[in-house]
Amino acid sequence: MGRLIYSTNVSLDGYIADESGSFNFTEPDEEVHGFINDLLRPVGTHLYGRRLYDLMVFWETVPDDSQVPPVQRDFGRIWRGADKVVYSRTLERPASERTTLEREFDPDAVRRLKESSDADLLVGGAELGGLAMEAGLVDVVALQVAPVLVGGGASAWTHGRGAELSLREERRFGSGVVHLRYDVVR
Repeated sequence: MGRLIYSTNVSLDGYIADESGSFNFTEPDEEVHGFINDLLRPVGTHLYGRRLYDLMVFWETVPDDSQVPPVQRDFGRIWRGADKVVYSRTLERPASERTTLEREFDPDAVRRLKESSDADLLVGGAELGGLAMEAGLVDVVALQVAPVLVGGGASAWTHGRGAELSLREERRFGSGVVHLRYDVVR
């Protein structure tokens, strides 16, 4: 059975984007990017809302040659190698291979997907991650915390359900970013 991991890059005050919608403050350097690659390598399925999918589909066409830094080529291979489920009422068809389009987030369908999976699953995006937390589906919360306070914007935490978390891993990077991995206590 796979675990559902909610992972995001976030400011110290809990925002994934600032008030202007920019998330440049969370852009990983090579060291952090390589670590994220290693975190995502064993993930078999990525669950995305429409907005995050529209950003991530860029990785479908990243060249796998020397035009692109090695850490980004690696991420592109990892992304293309995973199955994707996109939740959208407006997307006509996915722009990437290995991608299924669902019109509604169905907690029972995600539960069945977890139960039948040999690999972990990743849920990306605050809104979809919040729905998964609210439904009690998230098993792991993984944060890459940037050393910046943005003061407002899009919160990493939507849909008011709280959860008790147990710290399982932490790692500090030269850039000041801190990775924190928590298990959701049931």
